[in-house]
Amino acid sequence: MSKPKPTRHAPAEVDAYIAAQEPEFRGTLEQLREAIKRAAPQCTERVSYKIPIFRLRKDFVAISAAKKHIGFHTMSKAIPAAMKAELKAVGIWTSGSTFHIKPGVDLPMEQIEKALNARLAELTD
Repeated sequence: MSKPKPTRHAPAEVDAYIAAQEPEFRGTLEQLREAIKRAAPQCTERVSYKIPIFRLRKDFVAISAAKKHIGFHTMSKAIPAAMKAELKAVGIWTSGSTFHIKPGVDLPMEQIEKALNARLAELTD
């Protein structure tokens, strides 16, 4: 059996992923998805490795729902490291390349947009 192409555009897979999550997670996941599409309207989206992944020329960012938090995967260790104090101040903790966001809190869009712009800059370098 052949593997699905990473360039495929399958928004219905992402719709299904979000719909399958607990209600308190869905709104934040949708907000993240909308912010990603605003930052990179040409990106494709699909579910891979059991989470929604957004792709430009290569994997751009991903989102996920865990048991007690929402993951915003920047695919870059440098971005969370550079923003660690700023993220901590708004209630987001990090590990590796991932922001961990508690469900039901206001999403700090300024920090999310800053991370998306930094990731776009990495991909165009």
